[in-house]
Amino acid sequence: MVTIKEIAKRAGYSQATVSRLLNGDPTLSVKDETRRRIIQASEELGYATQPSRHVTVPRTVAILDMIDPGDHLQDAYFNELRDVVVGTASEQHMDITFYTDVEQLIAEAARYDGFITIGAEMLPVEALHRLHDVLPYGVFLDTNPAPNLFDSVQPDLQQTVLDALDEFAAAGMKRVGFIGGTGRIMGTHEYPEDMRLLAFRNWADRLGFDTDGLIYIDGPFNVESGRKLGERIIAERGDDLPDAFLVAADVLAVGVLQSFTAAGVIVPRDVSLISVNNQPIAQYTSPPLSTYDIDRRELVRTGIDALGEAIAGRRKVKHHVLLSTTLVPRGSFVPAGGVR
Repeated sequence: MVTIKEIAKRAGYSQATVSRLLNGDPTLSVKDETRRRIIQASEELGYATQPSRHVTVPRTVAILDMIDPGDHLQDAYFNELRDVVVGTASEQHMDITFYTDVEQLIAEAARYDGFITIGAEMLPVEALHRLHDVLPYGVFLDTNPAPNLFDSVQPDLQQTVLDALDEFAAAGMKRVGFIGGTGRIMGTHEYPEDMRLLAFRNWADRLGFDTDGLIYIDGPFNVESGRKLGERIIAERGDDLPDAFLVAADVLAVGVLQSFTAAGVIVPRDVSLISVNNQPIAQYTSPPLSTYDIDRRELVRTGIDALGEAIAGRRKVKHHVLLSTTLVPRGSFVPAGGVR
């Protein structure tokens, strides 16, 4: 068994300092070089691989902020995620620096142990490879553009879709539609249907729902796209609306509700809606949105843990974690048995 004494001797620091660092003492304040040398010594002696040991790695971390500074509501989810990252970093005494330019991060990569990326703006494939060359430890939150290069933590949206369909079935609904946007499916590969729509097509068919002519996708995930899709639904279907729509994101649902209200369609009397994300605005629409909550704190915590574990173990195999979501029932859809 490797001892704290042996690590302290190898690193050239006191046993007390080594013990406090390796046991995650949040009050310990040491230079980055001290952290690096202690961690390196512990890894060289095999301490990090011993059962039930957890090495607190250096957390000098870059935050690659890929949130489009355009429509605030469109990017509200990622803005909320950014706030959680900042708060969690403070709680865990992480030293973080924000970047909006991947080229700048590549140029300054030697300053950091790893990085976390927030936002859905796409990065060039060539830049992702160069980033990996100089900073191999990184985790993407809620996106997965480079599965073979970096870790990711995402909500399990395929399971969310199945859960929503189960809710519709339990409420006795048989005609169900889908409203969504376009986007990437995996890594750098373009595809007109995102995972939510693929899961909807698969599970709605398997579960016997009538979805004929009830799938509406077009444009980015924003309020304006939702409004246009809502207008298109009214124009094409008139009074022949389905029992419910699953909407891929709250921002789309906001636009859909606006169009439905303008056309005199009453939700949920005429058609029910379930959305995804549980952004704050979901509480203030008319009616309030029933939506699946993505636990931002858990998303961030899991991402930080994955990054720390990868750095500590010098892990080369990439991990991709999926987190469950929870329905928050409000006015746009009433579950079987009422609001729980």
